[in-house]
Amino acid sequence: MKHPLACLFALLPPLVLASEIVVTAPAPEAAAARTPQTCAFPGLQLPANTVVYAAGGYSGKALDYEIDQSGNSAGMMDVTVHNPEQPVVLMLGAYDPTVWRLYRSSSTRILAVLLTGYHRQAMVGLPAGTPTLISYYDNNGACGSHYVDADNLKPLNPLSRQLFGRAVSRVYLAQEGSISIGVPIPAGTVLQSENSQQSQPFRDRSAPLAGAAGLVQALQRGQLRRAGPADAQAWAKAVASKQPPADVPPIAGSRAGRLKVPEFHDGYVVLRRFTYPAGLYGAHAVTFFIPAGVPTPNGNPGHSAVYDFNTLQCHGGLCDAQ
Repeated sequence: MKHPLACLFALLPPLVLASEIVVTAPAPEAAAARTPQTCAFPGLQLPANTVVYAAGGYSGKALDYEIDQSGNSAGMMDVTVHNPEQPVVLMLGAYDPTVWRLYRSSSTRILAVLLTGYHRQAMVGLPAGTPTLISYYDNNGACGSHYVDADNLKPLNPLSRQLFGRAVSRVYLAQEGSISIGVPIPAGTVLQSENSQQSQPFRDRSAPLAGAAGLVQALQRGQLRRAGPADAQAWAKAVASKQPPADVPPIAGSRAGRLKVPEFHDGYVVLRRFTYPAGLYGAHAVTFFIPAGVPTPNGNPGHSAVYDFNTLQCHGGLCDAQ
């Protein structure tokens, strides 16, 4: 479900691919970006013809790692800007943890960037020294936690006027993690970017790989093994042994003492300390069995069912279904 602090940005023409991308020397995020204590760009002076473009989406193209402790896998947003006639200010926002990767034509001047969202937002590709504010819910950013949503335009113009003294000129929605901002890019245009390939420095090294890749990683490390019918039978017997027999008469034709055995299609037994990978929601949810004496895993199991022999309780979105 979308967070109520949504804000929008509108539909974008199809991305025009340039014939070449030039990547220049790395520029660390910390050199230009900061978490605002107040929602302002002190001392920023914009030419009268500066335009404000707002863009983003709920999430970018899925990455196989995390960049924060939210329990959500990160996404990548590729942003291309070509606007040679007027200098540009960008307001970018996403809900999920996102690495924004910026490319621009040599004739495009980007004067400032506001990066907002609910979970962590990070950026590569900006010219060194570009004034940048990063404000999102998890860092209590002073500019709020706005992200792209087509149902709510109202927060955009007030925030733009507060920061830049003018309304947003146009809004753009991401299409499969890509956004093209400004005018169409002529064929053969060379796009410039600083540090655009260096998204890995934002990776949370304490977190496992996300989703199925994280489960494979845990199998290889000996933290998990595949679960089978014997594990489900063991669970049913353990639960039955702790429950007193019901004081009810038997039903004719029923099988007395029938065990309630969990059903699952993708199950794992936790063997030692383990952190749930991010992204175990919906079709990616699985089943975990935690034997007695094995510590409760860290992280968020998402919608997965967790059968804990330590408590003989099942937790998670799949428990009722199973």
